[in-house]
Amino acid sequence: MLQLPSQYPVGDNDSLFMRRTRQTFLAFLAVLTAGIPGLAALAISAESPLKIAVNMTTIESFPILAAASKLNGVVLLPAQNGRNAMAELVSGNADAATGSETQALLNSVNDPRIRIILTLSECRYRIIARRSAGIRRLSDLRGKKIAVTLNTSSHYYLSRMLATAHVAEDDIELVALEGSDMPAALEKHSVDAVSIWEPHAQNSLSVLGNDAVVFENSSAYTERFNLNTRTDVLADPAKRAALLKLSRDIEGSSNQIRTHSAEMIPLLSAKIGYPERTVIAVWRQFTFPASINGKLGAALNEVEPWVAASQKRQPRDNTELANLIDFSFMQRGK
Repeated sequence: MLQLPSQYPVGDNDSLFMRRTRQTFLAFLAVLTAGIPGLAALAISAESPLKIAVNMTTIESFPILAAASKLNGVVLLPAQNGRNAMAELVSGNADAATGSETQALLNSVNDPRIRIILTLSECRYRIIARRSAGIRRLSDLRGKKIAVTLNTSSHYYLSRMLATAHVAEDDIELVALEGSDMPAALEKHSVDAVSIWEPHAQNSLSVLGNDAVVFENSSAYTERFNLNTRTDVLADPAKRAALLKLSRDIEGSSNQIRTHSAEMIPLLSAKIGYPERTVIAVWRQFTFPASINGKLGAALNEVEPWVAASQKRQPRDNTELANLIDFSFMQRGK
């Protein structure tokens, strides 16, 4: 990290002089190093860290948690869910944030600066239902109480799964819950089924035991959990360079996660506060691509009508949605 000498005597006037000198020096350095990614990243770490809002409750965050621990000049802002992480990005308090494609779609209406630059992970969701509630098939969800986290990928997955069974959302009773509260609600029979990501689906399965019925269809929906930023961050040479460095390290950490999962799971489970056995039980639900491809664009097109309906607006066209993805970010860095 760049530092100016600090051995000079500091009085009130000297302190003001040093502050101004430092600010002038860093501004000059940012211009000087704009075309040199490595030096630009050093410049930003000297003046202000790259701030990343990260959902600290989900396994999907593993790649960024592994990468950021090795870097100087990167500060993680812990968030309790994807909604809070994206709120930090929209407010300007964070330079980037983790979140599903549903959150990028929801937030980009009010803030068109949002861009997706990397898919960190993909997750297959599950609906866990109570057999004792008379549920054997998806169509049996009609008339039942089903818990979702409203206006999230949890809610979207339920909508998609119901559609495959020709059940309308109006034909069920939606119950708004956070994922962590769903297992207890099932156990108390407060709800008949839950639609949620991991490990809350696995925890729900565990409390029900033999009473559980599982519905899963990756073709209906597979979550893309991304690293999102804003166009003003990408336009800043120093921040862009630092973000590119982080993304390259995410590629490396993702490779470790894929090839040495037995070593990585114990290290990363502790960071999100889940037992290793729970993470191991749901590991098959995840992939960690650390890339971006055309499938993401197709996913945005599929999810957008549902998001538009929830926001009571017209869906955006394919061109507008394509602008949400910055395919050039990783390519230009090669």
